[in-house]
Amino acid sequence: MEILISLIGGLGLFLYGMTLMGNGLQKAAGEKLKKIVELLTSNVLLGVLVGAGVTAIIQSSSATTVMVVGFVNAGIMTLSQAIGVIMGANIGTTITAQLVSFNLEGLAPITLGIGIALYLFSSKSKTKNIAEILLGFGILFTGMEFMKDAVSPLAEYKGFTDALVNFGHRPLLGVLLGLIITGVVQSSSASMGMLIALASQGIIPLQSALPILYGDNIGTCVTSLLSSIGANKNAKRAAIMHLLFNILGTLMFLLILNKPIVAVVTRINPTDVARQIANAHTLFNIVTVIILLPFSKYIVKLAMKIVPQTEEEKEVKTYLDERMLETPSIAFANTLKETNKMAKVTNICLNSSMSAFLNKSKKDVEETFKIEKDINDYQRNILNYLLKLSKTSLTGNSVEEVDNLFNTINDLERIGDHSENIAELAEIAIDKDVSISNDGQKEIEEMFEKVKKNYEDALILINKKDKKIAERIIKTEEEVDNIEKSIRANHIYRLNNNTCEIDSGILYLDLVSNLERISDHCSNIAIRVLNY
Repeated sequence: MEILISLIGGLGLFLYGMTLMGNGLQKAAGEKLKKIVELLTSNVLLGVLVGAGVTAIIQSSSATTVMVVGFVNAGIMTLSQAIGVIMGANIGTTITAQLVSFNLEGLAPITLGIGIALYLFSSKSKTKNIAEILLGFGILFTGMEFMKDAVSPLAEYKGFTDALVNFGHRPLLGVLLGLIITGVVQSSSASMGMLIALASQGIIPLQSALPILYGDNIGTCVTSLLSSIGANKNAKRAAIMHLLFNILGTLMFLLILNKPIVAVVTRINPTDVARQIANAHTLFNIVTVIILLPFSKYIVKLAMKIVPQTEEEKEVKTYLDERMLETPSIAFANTLKETNKMAKVTNICLNSSMSAFLNKSKKDVEETFKIEKDINDYQRNILNYLLKLSKTSLTGNSVEEVDNLFNTINDLERIGDHSENIAELAEIAIDKDVSISNDGQKEIEEMFEKVKKNYEDALILINKKDKKIAERIIKTEEEVDNIEKSIRANHIYRLNNNTCEIDSGILYLDLVSNLERISDHCSNIAIRVLNY
């Protein structure tokens, strides 16, 4: 019981240290991670490199594959892209095993001391990120030392050591054990850590460790399979591809490549079993990727057969996936994509409302009302997601970016409201057969062109913080204000000269007021960029 308690305590420290180090690395590389979606092209080899790089940063292949499932579920990534990233994630996860296979426990107190000092006495976010990395590193190796000390008495239990040796003769049992352990702790790195701890104490030989190692790789698929529950069919296929890849790799090594890998790793480190296991883990994943990469399209096809395509399958409607909240920088990038969708829909709503008024189109009135409801749904969903995102570990600038996006979403929703107001004015004009004078029509069209240009510039600012465009919006907004004043003066003149009806005049002024308010909301977006 004492051994088990110590082992669990060490495992807990190991997992916490790995998470803390991963979070620190992720925050430090946050801006680079934001661009990952743009890097994911149809090039499978690039996907492998990206998958390996991201996993090396966030220290978890499970997190990367869950992220991939989320991308596929959101329609950001195709299955052909996903397979490359999944393969790369398996390579990236070997870094942790390589680290813990070295005797670096002596560095743990030093990194902990430096990390604590930096965290306590520095107010800079970048320094705190470095502190988290150092603290995570120190805690990880402290946990590793705990696990080694915990299992060392097991070397004296012949029954236990004989059972472990038996896995070398019955590899399927070893694979099953590795699968179960990783499935339970939800981390192949943690199960590899335990395996290396046993090896470092001379308790388990390489031949017995390899089947467990192969099982670890299959067990890591449990997380992505669980994350695909409730997702669309494409996301389920991505999780299945991960499972297929690791099963195929395990079969290749069990049946064909086991002896060659033993020969290679023992030649590199003849006496150090811990290093042999870490190298075997790295070689297993690299060789599996090299062999299976040319057949990636067939893995995709097999996944498609396991989860067949149906007519009911619908295109994904949102980029907002809670799986992405584990990686805040990417979650924010996805939120921007969803905001762009909302902004484009709002643009359609604005144009539809003006078409309804200028062309007296009942169809455009109804279309505007329908689109405005969609805009409200976008606002509600994005704001709820942003609220959850704001509670995650955001870096300094990201906090302000999230706050700004909150306000931008509300500005877009208010533009939708004003567009709805314009559609209501159009409906009244149609029902009462109210007409606007030719001069009034020209003035409205001139003002709308300015407002429309302002809105299109505001759309650019959602993604690109261009201060020149922001300044142009402010300038155009001043022009819109002047046009509004001129329109009101001209309207009074037409009323006094009986060239304009009172009923049409009321609608006319309400329309002008709504257009001016739309331009104000564009200006709000610009002001936030100038103050950023």
